[in-house]
Amino acid sequence: MNANTNQSFSRRQFIKTTGTAAIAAPIIMKSSVLNGQRIAPSDRINLGIIGCGSLGKVNLNNCASQPDVVITAACDVWKERLDPVVQKFGKTCTGYTDFRDMLRHKDLDAVIIATPAQWHALIAIAASEAGKDIYLQKPMTMHLGESLAVRNAVKKHNVICQVGTQIHASENYRRVVELIRSGNLGQIGTVRTFFVMNEAPAGIGLGNNTNVIPKGLDWDMWVGPARMQPFNPNLVKDAFYHGFWMDFSGGWTPGMAPHITDLPIWALDLGYPTEVSATGGRYIFKDDGDAYDNHEVIMRYPNLTMTWMSSLTNSYGFDFLRGQESRRRLGIYFHGVNGTLQTDYDKYTILPEGNRMEGMQTPPKSIAPSPGHEIEWLECIRSRKQPSCNPGYHVKVDVPLTLSTLSLKLGRSIKFDPEKEKIIGDPEASKLAIPEYRAPWKFPVEYL
Repeated sequence: MNANTNQSFSRRQFIKTTGTAAIAAPIIMKSSVLNGQRIAPSDRINLGIIGCGSLGKVNLNNCASQPDVVITAACDVWKERLDPVVQKFGKTCTGYTDFRDMLRHKDLDAVIIATPAQWHALIAIAASEAGKDIYLQKPMTMHLGESLAVRNAVKKHNVICQVGTQIHASENYRRVVELIRSGNLGQIGTVRTFFVMNEAPAGIGLGNNTNVIPKGLDWDMWVGPARMQPFNPNLVKDAFYHGFWMDFSGGWTPGMAPHITDLPIWALDLGYPTEVSATGGRYIFKDDGDAYDNHEVIMRYPNLTMTWMSSLTNSYGFDFLRGQESRRRLGIYFHGVNGTLQTDYDKYTILPEGNRMEGMQTPPKSIAPSPGHEIEWLECIRSRKQPSCNPGYHVKVDVPLTLSTLSLKLGRSIKFDPEKEKIIGDPEASKLAIPEYRAPWKFPVEYL
């Protein structure tokens, strides 16, 4: 946008007019250039990050590559992680150790939220209330109540939000969506999804809990609304390790399944399931964590069944094995009356049922390529249109997964009313679907 063009508002003027963010006087800084045009300070996106771990820094650097993005603020409860980010963007970036202070930062437009998962709902809602656009790393939330509350807060405060399922932006996923929607496979009765790796039997390691907190780390704030636990150096390494603790991740299913179940939910335009049933447990691991090492889920939809399998104790990958080495593997199967489509992140294969697919043509490309998941979010901040993985869409991914961990905890199926967005006939499950936070943090019930 050219700030010298009378026919157009600057981004800040637009935000002020629509009431979607707190407005203050612009920070004066050097002009930059976008598409050959000078960018006035009022037209830039002043961006901050909350949670300066490895994954968050990838998101941040992708955004910082755009000439109209200014890294304005960074927040982390551990100086070891905060300081390098502030130093890298030191001319414009202010450091914070409390996200609430950062959200009051003058002129901050948008934030990346890349904290451990127990913080996602509270910080996303606080950012919405502050009028900040949000890039929210997955899992979006860990509980049904949180998922609905984040969706409702984003909608109420009219902020732009993208949930960090980056694989949604891939070309392979777009081609699979086109193939499924073409009808070539016929009616699809079952979808199978899985993620496997082998971390047995050591898992996260044993005997590392301690009361010795590293200098510069606010452990109470790191734990936040979750149950207080001893410090463990393995837990805080990066997001990979959070999945071994229920309180900080909900286990590996909320962390990995959003990338994988997103494809069938997108391709088949699925709503919520009517019933979710899970089994599994902590069968083999002997470590400091407490999350399940095997998890099997059945999600019943009105016209099909989708399954999810997660194993952390065996990495057999079915048709996706590609060698005998122990490694991460994942896959998705669409079983239709005319054939099966099997796919992972990178490529797909179609296996016809006899001659039922003879003469069928690959559908033309109809879904435009993505500029990149973070770049799409930035473009939507400028246009004020919600991105593809906004919470209004992503609740359809997130809710079944939160119900799956609840089913595992209770040892029984959870029935769900898609219209009312409520658990049916199970008062205990309904109560547990809304988390109780550790004081002084409180769940924002006003968004339910």
